[in-house]
Amino acid sequence: MKLEQIYTGCLAEAAYYIESNGEAAIIDPLRESTPYLERAAKDNAKIKYIFETHFHADFVSGHIDLAAKTGADIVYGPTEMETGFKKIVAENGQIFKIGDITLEVLHTPGHTMESSCYLLRDESGKEVGIFTGDTLFIGDVGRPDLAQKVVKDLTQEKLAGYLYDSLRNKIMPLNDDIIVYPAHGKGSACGKNMSSETTDTLGNQKKTNYALNPELTKEQFIKEVLTGLMPPPAYFPQNVMLNIKGYESLDDVLDKGMKALSPKEFELVANETSAVIIDTRDKDRFREGFVPNSIFIGIDGSFATWVGTLLPDVKQEILIVAEPERVEEVITRLARVGYDNTLGYLKGGFEAWKMDGREYDVVESVSVEELSKIEDATIVDIRKKSEYGAEHVVGAMNAPLDYFNETMKQFTDNDKKYYLHCASGYRSLIYASILQSRGYRNMVDVKGGFKDMQESGLFELTDYVCPSTLL
Repeated sequence: MKLEQIYTGCLAEAAYYIESNGEAAIIDPLRESTPYLERAAKDNAKIKYIFETHFHADFVSGHIDLAAKTGADIVYGPTEMETGFKKIVAENGQIFKIGDITLEVLHTPGHTMESSCYLLRDESGKEVGIFTGDTLFIGDVGRPDLAQKVVKDLTQEKLAGYLYDSLRNKIMPLNDDIIVYPAHGKGSACGKNMSSETTDTLGNQKKTNYALNPELTKEQFIKEVLTGLMPPPAYFPQNVMLNIKGYESLDDVLDKGMKALSPKEFELVANETSAVIIDTRDKDRFREGFVPNSIFIGIDGSFATWVGTLLPDVKQEILIVAEPERVEEVITRLARVGYDNTLGYLKGGFEAWKMDGREYDVVESVSVEELSKIEDATIVDIRKKSEYGAEHVVGAMNAPLDYFNETMKQFTDNDKKYYLHCASGYRSLIYASILQSRGYRNMVDVKGGFKDMQESGLFELTDYVCPSTLL
C-alpha cells in the first residue's frame, strides 16, 4: 500500500492518494487533475474511486474533471442532495475495495449533514488511518455554521450537536494508534484554531484536542465549538453550489484566461467590461508602480483565499497583471476557488505597460521608523480581530481586511492620512490598493507591518494575550 498526502499550502488543503495492487483512490482532490494523474501513472495504477468527505465550501473540488479523465466513480457519504454529475451515495458502514486494502464509510454529520470520514484498513485488515475531512482536524474540529439553511430549520447549534455525537460515537471509539488525516491545516477558515501539523495519532488527539475531551457535556461542547466564530467568506456558499451542481472544465477555463493582451487591448477590455484588475506581483514591485485602478493580491501569499474573501461574486470578470511565467498558475489558483472568468492578462507584464508610455499609479508608503516620527499619526491595524486582540499598538484602530466593505466605513475624514499596517505588509497593501481604486488618496501603507513595529521598540504595545481563536 502507498499513501501520500498532497498538501497545498496556499489553501491549507490536504488531498490524499492511496494505491494498492494497481488500483488507486483520491480523496478530496483540488481542481487540477494533473498531479493525481501523474502520481497514478508513476505507479502504473488506475484511479478507481474519488472519495469526497463533503460538499466543500472553501475550494472547488476536482472530482468532476478527474472522473471524466479517468472513468473513476465519485463517492459521497449519505446525502439526498441532487448533483449535476453521477455519483455513488454510500451508506454508513459501506466498504470500498482498492486493490488489497479497504475504505469504510463512517457518516459523521456536524460540519455538514453529509460529512463522512473514511476508515482505512491495510492488506491484513488492520485499521491504520482515518480520513476525517472537515470533521476532525489536528487540534480542532470543523466549524458547524457553514451548512445552515441548506436543510430547513438547520442551525449551527443543531449541527454542533450532531458533531458532538459523531465524534463520540464514530471516531473516539477507534484505536488510539490509527493516524488522523484531515482535509485542512493551519490557515484554513474551516476551523478556529488548527495546528500547523497535518497528521497525528488519534490517541494524541484524544489527549490534546479540546473537542475530544471525554468530560465535555454536549452543552459544553456546543458552547465551546461556537465561541469565537466569525462570519465565513462570501464565496463559501457559491463554492458549495459549484461542487454540487458542476462547473466548467479547468482546461476550458485556462484556454479562455490565457489570452495575451497588449497594453492597448488590456486598457480597452478594462474600460469596456466590469473586470477587476488583479496585480499578483511581489508587494515591493507593486509599490513601485501599477496599472491605475489595479488591486494588489500577491500570488505568493494566501492568494486564492483573499480573492474569494474580497470579491463577493465568483462570476466576477478578472484581468491579470503577473510575472509572465506565472500567468497559468494565477488562473489555476483563481479557478480553485471558482473564479473562472479571467478575460486575459497583460502581455509582457507591468514592464510592457511602462514601456508603452502609459500612466501608472503608486501607493504612498512609509517605513516603521518614518511612522514613529509622525506626530499624532492615525494608525489602522487591518489584521484579524483575534490578532489585534492578542497584541497591538496602543491607540491603533482595528479595521480587519477580512470584512473590508464594513470596516472601510471607519475612514470618514478625507483630510486625514490613515497609516495601514498588518503583520508584515501583504494585507495592508491589499487594503490600501482597494481603497485607492475606489478613490481614496489618503491611505498610507506601513512597510514591514506589526513585525517591524515590535522589533523597532519605537511603539507602545498592549500586553500580549494568547488568542483563543485564529479567525
